[in-house]
Amino acid sequence: MDIIRILLAILLPPLGVFLQVGFGLHFWINVLLTILGYIPGIIHAIYVIIKFK
Repeated sequence: MDIIRILLAILLPPLGVFLQVGFGLHFWINVLLTILGYIPGIIHAIYVIIKFK
């Protein structure tokens, strides 16, 4: 299941974070990072998916 979340995180980072932790602080941080730059959003999303197994 983590593989699917990581693939979704690459395509749409907030979706990958939402599937892992829901509408929490990490989701909103990821939305902000994705707006500011797509790559930081991806890095944060993958970090959240790996950290919150």
